[in-house]
Amino acid sequence: MGLFDLFKKTDKVGKDSAIDSANLLGNAEESDKGEKVKTKLSYHPEWNVPQEQKYIFNFLANELEPLSPNQLSLAAIDIDVNRDGSWDVKAFFRNSLPNTVELGEMPLLIIDKDGRQVASQTFDFKEIGTLPPESARPWVFHFDRKSIRVNEKPEEGWKIAFNLIALRGHQLELDDSWKKQLSQEQIELLEKAVKELPKLSNTEVNFTGFQLKLHENNNLVVSMFIRNGNDRAINIEQLPLEIVDANGKQVAKGYFKLDPALTVQPNSTKPWTFIFPAEKVNSEGADLSRWSARVINK
Repeated sequence: MGLFDLFKKTDKVGKDSAIDSANLLGNAEESDKGEKVKTKLSYHPEWNVPQEQKYIFNFLANELEPLSPNQLSLAAIDIDVNRDGSWDVKAFFRNSLPNTVELGEMPLLIIDKDGRQVASQTFDFKEIGTLPPESARPWVFHFDRKSIRVNEKPEEGWKIAFNLIALRGHQLELDDSWKKQLSQEQIELLEKAVKELPKLSNTEVNFTGFQLKLHENNNLVVSMFIRNGNDRAINIEQLPLEIVDANGKQVAKGYFKLDPALTVQPNSTKPWTFIFPAEKVNSEGADLSRWSARVINK
């Protein structure tokens, strides 16, 4: 089956996911905010579109709602499910700017009618080509099965959208209690430390210790970076931890129940402090010149 066979007369244009172009391009164009832009159909320059297919594309393009000026948009059409469980997601990539647009690699999301992310994958928009001013280009985004989190495609009301959280880069997230205690200089040092940590995979959650203090009463105070590489928040309700010294000796072991749960936002790192009481600490002969924090089975 060819590309054009995926687009049918029975398709309907669904939810539109429009964002300010500055979110992707890093610049802002001046324009009359009250004037809506009707995008014109644009074909990829390498496409040789049959006349019957042009009729279908025109029909779908005419259903598109006008955009506000200086927006980039993905307008959902339909999802075809393949035998291997992957999805062919049909959509219009739209540009309401007065100039051409060409994007590089972009992370996309499929979001169902209830706002849940049901698929995520990165695509090279250079394959779509340069999008003319005030235009809409039909395209098929192929989501691999491993990028899909549900067993069935979403019902009506779903949308395809740019993953702005992934695009912004990994960020430091500070709880209000930390913000009150830290100076601006200390916050900047934490931000620098987070940027220098190894990059996380898209589904990785990582725990990295960065400060340890053994008090005179033998309580061990450990500060850690809780790192969330996912594109959705995680909630931590319980955390079994051990601290290991430079020689692999277990210095402390504890089970922490977090109430309320500790939330770490998508693509973010949150520092947190855990206190091991003296009875959970075995510091005798420990070499704490180097140490690591590990999540363990209870």
